[in-house]
Amino acid sequence: MSKILLHATIGLILTWLVPGMSPAAEKPLVYTIDIKKEIDKTSQIYLNKGLEEAQSLGASAVLIHLNTYGGLLEAADSMRTAILYSPVPVYVFIDNNAASAGALISIACKKIYMRKGASIGAATVVDQTGGALPDKYQSYMRSMMRATAEAHGRDTVVNGTDTVCKWIRDPQIAEAMVDDRIVIPNLIDSGKTLTFTTEEAVKWGFCDGIAESVDDVITKYMQYDDYELRSYEPSWIDNLKGFLMNPVFQSILIMIIIGGIYFELQTPGIGFPSAAALIAAILYFAPLYIEGLAANWEILIFLIGLILIAFEIFVIPGFGITGICGTVLIIAGLSLALVNNINFNFDGVGDFEIGRSVMVVLIGISAGFGSMLWLSSRIGSKGLLRNVALATDLEEAKSSPVLSALVGREGVAATVLRPSGKVIIDGTYYDGISESGFIDKGTKVVVVRFENAQVYVEVVFG
Repeated sequence: MSKILLHATIGLILTWLVPGMSPAAEKPLVYTIDIKKEIDKTSQIYLNKGLEEAQSLGASAVLIHLNTYGGLLEAADSMRTAILYSPVPVYVFIDNNAASAGALISIACKKIYMRKGASIGAATVVDQTGGALPDKYQSYMRSMMRATAEAHGRDTVVNGTDTVCKWIRDPQIAEAMVDDRIVIPNLIDSGKTLTFTTEEAVKWGFCDGIAESVDDVITKYMQYDDYELRSYEPSWIDNLKGFLMNPVFQSILIMIIIGGIYFELQTPGIGFPSAAALIAAILYFAPLYIEGLAANWEILIFLIGLILIAFEIFVIPGFGITGICGTVLIIAGLSLALVNNINFNFDGVGDFEIGRSVMVVLIGISAGFGSMLWLSSRIGSKGLLRNVALATDLEEAKSSPVLSALVGREGVAATVLRPSGKVIIDGTYYDGISESGFIDKGTKVVVVRFENAQVYVEVVFG
């Protein structure tokens, strides 16, 4: 009896210690990622982090629950690449819509399942008004759709003595979702962009099954009757990073950076414009650096540009070659941070990605200069910045006897004069311009003349 008990105990211990001897295999883990919004940087973060988590958990499959009308092409390109190279097989359940960028993401998945009444296609690249972009953008999208379909390879079909290789997903059909010039007999005529209904997608090999729910897909098609289901839960940090990496917001940040630098050049000392530009730069680069887009050397280029601008502000009067070089480096740093290159290797970077990064920066710079002109016109007694602006009427100041009475009077430089700034005379602040070069704050000065509501001063020696 004791031997039987000993053997039973050893068998029980081995059952738990040796995975292959487990009395019941572990349930397969299916990991779901919900993408039911516009395809943007936030969606890209959801997918990338979800795939990483699914792999770390040892998931058997990833199922994307998709419902989208499309979105950013660059984000969709990154997402389809992540799907194609994921070590965990990725499936998609199209709940209702997979239009434009959503179609590209769906075609990248191993299997496509659709709800009755759903649709997939209409992948023409459009602008924010819905108008088609120039052909170079359409060409890029056509090549991505075609390449994504080709990535699934071919099936070998044996029919009697004939052996035929057939595309699992026909690249020409994928391309027809972008290009309305493609004609496919019995499917699409010229002048129409292809969009499939669920039944049509099944017929032409762009849907692998019809389902009504996630559970329906898993049990009916993946054939997991008893499974564990986990879903990706985005954090507020993910949403914040996605918001900060939105091209529109990035353009606004660039506008603030450029505007802050401009207004700092126009005013003495370091104040609000510098703080605004610094905060905007941090918000611009931080999420890009965390996501691995902005490299150290790209941020260094931007910082060198800022140093050159600061050198121009505090050391060299006016705006010359140092300021120009600083501006060029700032723009270069902002643009390169948006491009997914590896150091100085741009082989994997497409023309669209480069064009998009340059466009975002140019829009931000243009908006920045436009805002500067508007704010400059608003500064004054009625303007937005009336509390920080000198509201003196220049015509009245030119004929005012007050300034003429200041000639020969001594005062103190209230700010650094390089050459313009502020001086204090008898407790009153005046706009002052140095006649003897750079004058430090606190230096005694004397008024030598006045002109255009400004007093011209020199250093008092002795």
